[in-house]
Amino acid sequence: MKQICSVSAMIIATISILLSSCTKLDSKVYNQVTPDNFFQTPQQVNAALAQAYTPMTTIPMGNTFQLNSVSSDELVIPTRGNDWYDGGIWQALWLHNFRPDIKVLNDAWNDISNGIGKCNFVLSTVDQIPVNNKPANLDQIIAEIKVLRAYYYFVFTDLFGNVPLVTDYNVNPTTVKQSSRSEVYKFLENELTANVPLLQDKAVTNYGHINKWGGYMLLAKLYLNAQVYTGTPQWDKSANSADQVIKSGKYSLQANFFDNFIVANEGSVENIFVVPFDFTFIGGNIMVRRSLNGSHMYTYNLGGQPNNGWCAPTAFFRTFSDNDFRKKMWLIGQQYNASGAVLTDVATKKPVILSPYVNELSNPADTFKFAGARSVKYAPQPGAGTNASNDGVIFRLADAYLIKAEAQIRNGQAGDALMLINAIRKRAGLNDWTATDLTLPNILAERGRELAWEGYRRNDLIRFEIADQLPYFTGARTPGKSKDPDNRTFIFPIPANQMISNKNLVQNPGY
Repeated sequence: MKQICSVSAMIIATISILLSSCTKLDSKVYNQVTPDNFFQTPQQVNAALAQAYTPMTTIPMGNTFQLNSVSSDELVIPTRGNDWYDGGIWQALWLHNFRPDIKVLNDAWNDISNGIGKCNFVLSTVDQIPVNNKPANLDQIIAEIKVLRAYYYFVFTDLFGNVPLVTDYNVNPTTVKQSSRSEVYKFLENELTANVPLLQDKAVTNYGHINKWGGYMLLAKLYLNAQVYTGTPQWDKSANSADQVIKSGKYSLQANFFDNFIVANEGSVENIFVVPFDFTFIGGNIMVRRSLNGSHMYTYNLGGQPNNGWCAPTAFFRTFSDNDFRKKMWLIGQQYNASGAVLTDVATKKPVILSPYVNELSNPADTFKFAGARSVKYAPQPGAGTNASNDGVIFRLADAYLIKAEAQIRNGQAGDALMLINAIRKRAGLNDWTATDLTLPNILAERGRELAWEGYRRNDLIRFEIADQLPYFTGARTPGKSKDPDNRTFIFPIPANQMISNKNLVQNPGY
């Protein structure tokens, strides 16, 4: 079985249960693990740190992913008869009818706050280690948790704008107020520039931990979106941070694109920061479960019926040319079972013929069950039920290439942008671009194809809209979405439950 954070998945799950309970920014954690009796070996230190990583299992495919992807142009969840209505929340996200009472908003807020709270708890615990018990790499441990906390805060402010900025585990939740996005940005910049150089190198890293190069990827992402968060672009800083990863020599493009997402993808030479999943011990990889038709269990010998939900909007699917190797991430047309026989839908008894056309958000017709291309980017795992063991990718080298290329073009210096983009296109089996192809709309489209369903599409569309003054995020799209009346939808409303529990919070404008 794969090794995660230097201890087995089962040990991590056990330690996490012992240590976890905080779902608020300052929730107390009562347990028997103390600085005096536990921080004795590197294995024990890693196991204690694991609790700060546990909330990451909600990020790649959970609530934050759904907010980022369903509100963008890359993923739609139509209502198929009575399936996937869920109070209209998925339609509301697609149509940008964001409301403070949408449950997934509150769930995402809690997921992220939980991660921040766990990081604050670990830092407070590490701070209490007796002098004679301090591990030699204490500075590196502290830096790692601060950078991980910065990742949670990056996601937090990206989704909700002004958010509580809490670094003290013992803070009283009733006194918490929001910090502005620019304040959070400055905090993150300071935290990352101070702590990323202290992180472990890939050569000695523990799998699933954020290392130095994951830290530089986060810094590159922060600078890439600086104009969104502060009003001032930082393209040069973004390119330089991405270049730290590229020139480190620690990573290379995986020869086969899909090997980054196979069940045993811990062997990827491209993935920089991942969330370890295991279908028995560490749940959270639900991609196949949510996307495939129920009868696909007989195609891939799954341990249960998928939910027939998530699919690619028609326009997004069409951005993939037929000779693009990455198009194989989508299933369309007649489907077959494992023995090669025509696949029949369990409910309707009709052949499963997937159509790339999703022209409406709701339809009770049996045929609408087959609307939309389905994703197998993360390879289906035989025997897996609700969860799968493919590790969720947060950062990989191809994104560093794309970040540097975009930042260089925006900075008016093409540099090696063409070479970087063409390396990605070559792997996809596509013709090289020439200098005339190196336009910002083309780069956005290439980001969409390369990073489809990896959780960054909303972030990208908003950045491009703000920088280029084109309605990439707020514009009309099929099915059924009209142009947003204003740009308040760049951030989500503060969830109603959070406003009730903390009277100091101020709702975002327009909600």
